[in-house]
Amino acid sequence: MSSKINEVTIVGTGPAGLTAAIYTARAGLAPEIYAGVQHGGQLTTTTEVENFPGFAHGIMGPQLMADMTAQAERVGTKVIFEEITRIDCSTQPFTLWSGDRSFRSKTVIIATGATAKTLGLPGEAKLMGRGLSTCATCDGFFYKNKRVVVVGGGDSAMEESNYLAKICSEVILMHRRDEFKASKIMLDRARANPKIKFMIPYTVLEPIAGDQGVHALKIKHLGTGEVSELKTDALFMAIGHTPNSALFKPWVETDASGYIRVKNYTETKTPGLYAAGDIADPVFKQAITAAGMGCQAAMQAARWLEGQEH
Repeated sequence: MSSKINEVTIVGTGPAGLTAAIYTARAGLAPEIYAGVQHGGQLTTTTEVENFPGFAHGIMGPQLMADMTAQAERVGTKVIFEEITRIDCSTQPFTLWSGDRSFRSKTVIIATGATAKTLGLPGEAKLMGRGLSTCATCDGFFYKNKRVVVVGGGDSAMEESNYLAKICSEVILMHRRDEFKASKIMLDRARANPKIKFMIPYTVLEPIAGDQGVHALKIKHLGTGEVSELKTDALFMAIGHTPNSALFKPWVETDASGYIRVKNYTETKTPGLYAAGDIADPVFKQAITAAGMGCQAAMQAARWLEGQEH
């Protein structure tokens, strides 16, 4: 085990983690941030970001994360391109492991985010941002006055469909079952929207794409088995997210879906352990709200450390 003890260790390098790094570095706490398997988080899988303040003409998601990383490094953050594989918060300082290497840290900020669930379609990874999306708020604008498909049966699918109906010419809500998990009020709202058409029980077999991205979907009716093509400009997958919180149990409390429960902004049940961004936000899941929580976690960690000194 390394004899050095960190003041702050941040796990995850999306908007929450990098904002926390910038604030703790500027406070003189010399943070280390562990990038893990997806440096930059979900924004690295998007194309143009137009809803992050400060960029009049938008910015590409990977570029935004690269710029935030450079800013964090410039003010004193050490970025480590390794994954935290274990954590023990039973004693102070906490002990963390990256593979076989272990070290200690007085505070830890969890910013590991949540991974959007996808359908696992052929060519899916290459078409993300080119007609495939998991975020209507992020990408809906690019399909103004166009026909889009939303797949899902829960409240998220209803909410995404209603949001897209304000932008797109037609929204087709596709679900593989005759029944929906969505709450009655959300389902009724979607059904009452004249721009939303329901297609059940259908499943998507694969996207059909050309040089400009997705232009149709191969779909299957699960009752008859009939396979057909559906013209569309985009497919939005609204089938939920998986919070990346398993590593931190039992040091945090989670809800039924696995999101970390926080109190007083970003505090977990373990003093000195904070959670920020999508990992602790089952509602908004936006880059700007994640960055805000990263700021809060950084300031709370700094104040907690100051309190320990006195």
